[in-house]
Amino acid sequence: MILRAILLMILSMALLSGSDAFFKLATSTAPVGQAMALVSLGGTLLFIALSRARGVTLITRDALHPMMLLRNGFEMIAAIGLVTGIANVSLPVFAAIMQTGPLVVTIGAALFLKEHIGPRRWAAVAAGILGMLLVIRPWSSAFTGWELFAVIGVTALSCRDLVTRLSPPHIPALAISTWGFAVPLPAGLALWWASDAPSDWSTGALWAIGGAVVVTALGYLAITTAMRMAPASVVAPFRYARLVFTTSLGMLFFGDRPDAMTYLGAAIILVAGLYTFFREHVLARSARSTPIGATMTPPKMR
Repeated sequence: MILRAILLMILSMALLSGSDAFFKLATSTAPVGQAMALVSLGGTLLFIALSRARGVTLITRDALHPMMLLRNGFEMIAAIGLVTGIANVSLPVFAAIMQTGPLVVTIGAALFLKEHIGPRRWAAVAAGILGMLLVIRPWSSAFTGWELFAVIGVTALSCRDLVTRLSPPHIPALAISTWGFAVPLPAGLALWWASDAPSDWSTGALWAIGGAVVVTALGYLAITTAMRMAPASVVAPFRYARLVFTTSLGMLFFGDRPDAMTYLGAAIILVAGLYTFFREHVLARSARSTPIGATMTPPKMR
């Protein structure tokens, strides 16, 4: 079961990397709004069909729960930031920025969920932020400003994950996923309408958009299944396989050639993220091994 969950997580990262590549291909000729709106529409229809097949009711009062509304707001912001980032920065840079997500979640958990984060994990977060700065280099002439959209996107995505923790547990995950796919549609339509670029209805653009719909939905299902089959501490570190997959696709199909600074920054982010997962696993195991009612002196270094 554990091995199958790990393989599913790696598969989901490969699929989501394919989604990055399909979005990059689609937005090379089609407006960002068109790609975002059509992928949102296609994915929503797929999840509606799946929900009906499984008997999950989508139109309920739960959709108006404050945590759901907040989650969907972050989902919309994330979609705008990530799709705009994919369209305008190289895939290796985008992939490296995406890997800061778990570190952002750690910051949010400390600030808003009042979770205790010790100095070791704060050091890992600081190292990860340094790695991201080395990747985007806002002080250099290579900085375009479009990188900030990817940063905004991954930050909103991390906030969405934090809000999900506060969501009522009785709401089916499939309903949450369907609403999450649907909410970027109005934003995509607005961006599409406001764009000066002509819409692209060519076969190549539609194939790329269709590919993004399929692999994004399959990747989402694969990662959800993997997280339910094994503890998060076991499978979550394999999320970083996306860095390898997306960078490789960028080099193979888009001619991206990351420089030494990008490799260095990505490596720092990778090590910082993996260390964060490792520390959380160690602390969780220590907490489970402590007998109920036993007095335990909090460790000085966490």
